Amino acid sequence: MRCATVILSAALLTMSTGARAIELMLGPRALAEALDIGQSRIDSVRARFHQPYRLTVFRAPVDYIEVVTPFRRVALAAEARTRLGERMLGQREARAVLGDAPERIDVLVELTFHPQNTFVGVPKYQVRLLAATAETTPVEPVDVSYVPRFGARVGGMPLPYPYPAPSVGLPGGQPLTGGTIVVAVDGATVDPKGIYDVVVAELGRELARTRLDLRALR
Repeated sequence: MRCATVILSAALLTMSTGARAIELMLGPRALAEALDIGQSRIDSVRARFHQPYRLTVFRAPVDYIEVVTPFRRVALAAEARTRLGERMLGQREARAVLGDAPERIDVLVELTFHPQNTFVGVPKYQVRLLAATAETTPVEPVDVSYVPRFGARVGGMPLPYPYPAPSVGLPGGQPLTGGTIVVAVDGATVDPKGIYDVVVAELGRELARTRLDLRALR
């Protein structure tokens, strides 16, 4: 127990200092630290970890943006298993969570639409990571999916993992109130210490922009 506490404290200290870059390839120690965070029974520990990965925007229609690095993906999978009361993940299962694209980074854009919208699906907004400094280069997505939301978003809920899957068609009588754009980025094209602007646009017209500093994440 004491060993796990020390590992967890060290992982959170690293997060709070923002002195590191994101880890695109996770070794045994990093996997253990991610699992310890996700399997923690202390809500404040998990909340502190997740906080820097959520970028507040509040520029309609964009509410906020979630960033999921490989490290956070393992923590989210372990947390989801813990909430369900299932057996804890081991390192082999954690590696399976990373799958065939262990360096993948996901950017999730959370949207809320005007109550009188006439959308029949989530608009095909474009999401890009643009260079915020001379040292970084723009990053293009390798995959994008659009997930609709019907009804009000429940506040204070953790990021669901696995992410909700896109649905086909509108459920009868339910208005489209928002959605999530899930953008997958090849980590090999990202500067682990880079600073980017996440830009959401429609047909070239910028809707929202926020700063993403990967040095503050893991």
